[in-house]
Amino acid sequence: MYLASHSYYSLKYGTLSPEDLVILASQAGATAMVLTDINNTSSSYAFYCACQKYGVKPIYGIEFRQFADPTSSKIDHSQYLYTGIAKNAEGIKELNDILTQASLQQELLPTEAPHLDNAYIIYRSIPKGINHLRDNEYIGVRPTEVNKLYTSYLKNFLHKLVVFAPITFADRDGYKTHKLLRCIDINTVLGKLDDKYCANASEYCYTTDQVKQIYQQYPEILANTTKLLDNCTFDMPKAKTNNRKTFTGSKQDDMTLLNKLGVSGCIRRYGPRNKKAMDRTLSELKVIDKLGFSPYFLITWDIVRYAHSVGYHHVGRGSGANSIVAYNLNITDVDPMELDLYFERFINPHRSSPPDFDIDFSWDERDDVTDYIFKRYGREHTALLATYNTFKGKSIIRELGKVFGLPKKDIDTIVHEPLASEKHHPYAKFIFKYGKRIEGFPNYLSIHAGGILISERPLSYHTALQLMPKGFPIVHFDMYGAEDLEFHKYDILSQRGLGHIKDAVSLVASNQGKSVDIHNVAEIKEDPNVKARLKAGLCIGCFYIESPAMRGLLTKIGCDNYIHLVAASSIIRPGVAKSGMMREYIHRYHNPESFTYIHPIFERHLGETFGVMVYQEDVMKIVHHFAGLDLDESDVLRRIMTGKKKTSDTFKRLQEKYFRNCKERGYPDDLTLEVWRQIASFSGYSFCKAHSASFAVESFQSLYLKTYYPIEFMVAVINNFGGFYNTELYVHEARMSGATIEAPCVNHSTNLTNLYGTTIYIGFIHISELEKKVARAIVQERQDNGEYESLEEFVSRVTISREQLEILIRIGAFRFTEQNKYELMWEKNAVHNPLAKQQNNTARLFQAASEQYDLPVLEEGRHEQAFDEIELLGFPLCSPFDLVAETPPAHIYCADMKKYTGKVVNMLGYYVARKHVTTSTKKLMSFGTWLDEQGHFFDTTHFPPSMARYPFRGKGVYLITGKIVLDFDFPSLEVIRMQKLPYVADERY
Repeated sequence: MYLASHSYYSLKYGTLSPEDLVILASQAGATAMVLTDINNTSSSYAFYCACQKYGVKPIYGIEFRQFADPTSSKIDHSQYLYTGIAKNAEGIKELNDILTQASLQQELLPTEAPHLDNAYIIYRSIPKGINHLRDNEYIGVRPTEVNKLYTSYLKNFLHKLVVFAPITFADRDGYKTHKLLRCIDINTVLGKLDDKYCANASEYCYTTDQVKQIYQQYPEILANTTKLLDNCTFDMPKAKTNNRKTFTGSKQDDMTLLNKLGVSGCIRRYGPRNKKAMDRTLSELKVIDKLGFSPYFLITWDIVRYAHSVGYHHVGRGSGANSIVAYNLNITDVDPMELDLYFERFINPHRSSPPDFDIDFSWDERDDVTDYIFKRYGREHTALLATYNTFKGKSIIRELGKVFGLPKKDIDTIVHEPLASEKHHPYAKFIFKYGKRIEGFPNYLSIHAGGILISERPLSYHTALQLMPKGFPIVHFDMYGAEDLEFHKYDILSQRGLGHIKDAVSLVASNQGKSVDIHNVAEIKEDPNVKARLKAGLCIGCFYIESPAMRGLLTKIGCDNYIHLVAASSIIRPGVAKSGMMREYIHRYHNPESFTYIHPIFERHLGETFGVMVYQEDVMKIVHHFAGLDLDESDVLRRIMTGKKKTSDTFKRLQEKYFRNCKERGYPDDLTLEVWRQIASFSGYSFCKAHSASFAVESFQSLYLKTYYPIEFMVAVINNFGGFYNTELYVHEARMSGATIEAPCVNHSTNLTNLYGTTIYIGFIHISELEKKVARAIVQERQDNGEYESLEEFVSRVTISREQLEILIRIGAFRFTEQNKYELMWEKNAVHNPLAKQQNNTARLFQAASEQYDLPVLEEGRHEQAFDEIELLGFPLCSPFDLVAETPPAHIYCADMKKYTGKVVNMLGYYVARKHVTTSTKKLMSFGTWLDEQGHFFDTTHFPPSMARYPFRGKGVYLITGKIVLDFDFPSLEVIRMQKLPYVADERY
């Protein structure tokens, strides 16, 4: 009897999870029910699984309501159209196609359902009269409407009527929650909510007995409903065959091609006589074929091949880098033989979740690669994964605060002082009550970072699609839903680091006329100058190794090779540091004779990390070599111990096998238990070694460019707007590398920062409030007709407002005229007449002579340019230390810190960054990063007492007093007191 039900994937409408919805119906006596989320199919498979669990027959449906705005998929809940119910798999496709077509074409849904062979349609009003209803179309009658049938003409058409008793909430509180969600959706206060946007107050779950009693006078309606339910099946298989089955069109041809590519790639990578590499290649190929993953490898190879054909650089990373076949196919550049990586970490017969490659492209190239995938494999078969943006945390309080009509001040109080109930508005208790109910509810669908699905059958057999602003559609489920259906996702990701590399290589070619082979990774990893820079931690701008913590770690361990950089990329992660194993690793690195391996197997297999399990692969190694579990079993055990399935039967079986094998091998009980403890401890925070190795390759490539082409590299970093630091610090680093930094100039700057020899011109894009169209016009006009000769000539050639012109004058963009800003401002008033330019916007053959006049003496103050730069760029191009008002007391520089170890000193620092941490006693402490007057970085530690008394007060120059301490020969300053120094006054104000 349950032809309509809404889970909370009826976004900002439903109030029940799919499982709670099924439980509710099951308790009411339901033997079959239809899920009909509003314009959404996200939870269809979760609903199916819940029905299987509770003995209810699941049926697929969609409730169609009109879009308020088809370009944004926003729904007008006052416009119910019809409910579709699928008879079978073809019916699922038909219903999904209706929703997909409207979204992809950005058009309204049809007000009448199209002809459907495999789905039923339930109307609430009759579009063309009841006589025009098709055989598969019915009218739904609510329980509250049954008594009205006696006087309605519909009683003469009972064969076209069915029970329509939607389930939207479980109880009175659920109804109130629903109304609050509706307010959030339409952005109104509770008192102004119109009932037309809400569910009927009767949409609770009736028991089957109640339904039969209500409709007892009309048994034909009950019979129609039962017959409809009986005619429907939910057909959505969970199987690997959901994925594209072949690349070439034939499984045999796929394997033949993959073998060809794998073997020839092995010879190219390792030479013709490396038997070990060839044996591993052939072994992997057999497993790939056996598990049916040949198309997955070939499609990934095809994506990378396309990228290379158009000149894109990529990084293949993740567990896929454990595969020698992936290395041979150029999917990754990580040599699994060099790093002793296990293929079983990527693919093994016991792995329940599908494998995945993470393929990174530059942020400005990824969309083109994605577009290729859609065009190559077909839009019916290709879509991005969704993510669910959920209601959580402070955002719930703010949303509900607005719904209850609270002033912003009262909402802020609740947000910032949630426990101070005495300060709260009386409605706060309702905000907390209902906030707890909607916490975790899905709010809207968004795009997964890069997951793409490629299906065998059209995706509409599984889900509807929704077009997103970038022009690519998403499925309605997330990565976990994809895993449930055994879809393999292709992670096509973007990152700024690859943009740094690509643009730096391009800049070197244009600025120096040199070609850089950035893919010669083997030579780059052994370059002595690159290794020296790595060891010194001189890595600003370099991917993954530029943060203060990472530069400090590299310096502490004296990291000067690829293997140790791979380890550093793992142990820098928070879990390792918090466990104390990062310090233990550094200690063992410097003092290899100070510890004893607990067993020779640890020395043999964890020697490169000094017995510390840094990687997920290390856990596998020890379980395999110490306890004798198979490699695939070792990976399963590692995965279980990382997650929350430690009570599963599989875990118990493998745990028993571990202890049984150890006993058979004669290990003492205390050794067996200690190794198990370490495995359990390390598996919780260990990192995929192949992932670290991929990062380390990219780090070396960045470091190579920074070593030999530092100015080009820093310009590339600035232009990609990504990294740990802000633009100011990258500009500073470019200056330290020998560049001359120039403010934006109308004759030399482009929208992005550009380079002439060793002179860098800051790009127009960095000028606050300068309009994009003005920047484009300046550059285009200069390219078309040459450089500008004067302010007057500039305004005659470029259409620009007075305010925009003033911004350019203030930043110094006309300094080539050798007039100061006051003189230019005076001239602007005489020569800038945009109205006259509009009236005569044609090129003049002869320029009229400008009027000559004498100006009063106008001089700029010493620091005016710096203050204008701070306002317009966000930072001065001079040294910030030049702006300090008074001469500071005697202080030391970064270069002298080690000389003063253990002593209290003064240091002058320009604020760069800070990291707040909470101590075990819940007190706040911080780590600071600074520049000294000579332009070098130093670090500070602020323990809770000094942090509380001397807090950070924003950007600027600080006088810092503290004690110099050495940690593994890395100096830092433990702060005793800190004072922000005032800048000189801006004399104009």
